[in-house]
Amino acid sequence: MPGISELRLTNLLLGIDEDGIATVTLNRAAKRNALDIQTIEELIGVFTALPAAGVRAVVLRAEGPHFCAGLDLVEHGREKRSPAEFMRICLRWHEAFNKIEYSGLPVIAALKGAVVGGGLELASSVHIRVMDETTYFGLPEGQRGLFTGGGATIRVPALIGKARMVDMMLTGRLYAGEEAEAVGLAQYRVKDSDAKAYELARLAAQNTPLSNFAVCSAISHMQNMSGLDAAYAEAMVAGIVNTQEAAQTRLDSFARGTAVKIKPD
Repeated sequence: MPGISELRLTNLLLGIDEDGIATVTLNRAAKRNALDIQTIEELIGVFTALPAAGVRAVVLRAEGPHFCAGLDLVEHGREKRSPAEFMRICLRWHEAFNKIEYSGLPVIAALKGAVVGGGLELASSVHIRVMDETTYFGLPEGQRGLFTGGGATIRVPALIGKARMVDMMLTGRLYAGEEAEAVGLAQYRVKDSDAKAYELARLAAQNTPLSNFAVCSAISHMQNMSGLDAAYAEAMVAGIVNTQEAAQTRLDSFARGTAVKIKPD
């Protein structure tokens, strides 16, 4: 498995600061950060390497005015792929987005401009989405004679419901502003999505790594289980996480009255 130093990145930028906050930047601004197969492979490589690199949280952002315009339609049209070839491409997309969702690291996306098609599939795989006032969301596959292939049918209904997703695909409906936040496409709507994403990443990074691992992987796994299986898995994860030494240290602080108080600002 390649480490951070072995990655050769063309379409992504990667940096890790002294606090263990990684920044992954989509770097195809001239293409509105559309996702070609090279970008997908780089996402797989990066999110395979990050958990072993001492990273505590990740900010996923983009160069230029748009987060991601989805599938690189120019590449797709030019390649004239067979059904089997494109199915394999889709499975690589699933691999990339599963690496993000199940990485065990908090991944916060700083959204702006277009978050459409595959861009929404990418955004829906992270744990926290922060939009700015320029952000808009869409699934235009229906208008282009296409269908989602990177997990939208799995993740987007979990955010906004099946009916809203079907409406977006059939009619080209876009969500933006207060409405996008209200239906669940983003948890935060701010003027500067980059700044807010880093603020949230630093908050999450203060948690114990094992707790973050459970929150950022176990919950997604449990959503794929029956209720009975999920209850068993939750109890098992809680047994491991809630008895870790780092948790005991924090419980001792709570008992002494020195822990951070949980209260409204």
